Amino acid sequence: MKTNQIYNILSQVTDPEIPVITIAELGILKDVKWDDGDKITVYITPTYNGCPAMDMITVNIKSALQEHGYDNVEVISVLEPAWTTDWITKEGRQKLLDYGISPPAEKTGDVSFLHGDSPKVQCPQCKSYHTELISRFGSTACKALYKCKDCLEPFDYFKCH
Repeated sequence: MKTNQIYNILSQVTDPEIPVITIAELGILKDVKWDDGDKITVYITPTYNGCPAMDMITVNIKSALQEHGYDNVEVISVLEPAWTTDWITKEGRQKLLDYGISPPAEKTGDVSFLHGDSPKVQCPQCKSYHTELISRFGSTACKALYKCKDCLEPFDYFKCH
């Protein structure tokens, strides 16, 4: 029962770089364990090694649990298996789109970029697929910068990995 309470609390913790999506919807919340005492261990997987948001996510996890009386909390980053955009939930993908970030268009098995191709990405503003890659890096390292050729708006695309 306590584990469900913890998951409910953690389901409200958002990504500091994309505050409309939770760590659960993003797929980085992997597990919660209790030891024999009152210690809670939360396992998270970074979106990529060196992601600067992970430190703030750790702080936010501990803070959220402390607000509910859970003070003995450890957060452990799990590097294997590596996080993949396939772990973003359907709800998370919709939230990204509604926020103005195009969600990953393909599965992690897509290798079209090896041939110089860019994925067909939907504009979050006008919903057109008539878009072009401007830069492989957007506002953060996990995003690319695209431009819609119809509405002319630039937007971030959450890269597949």
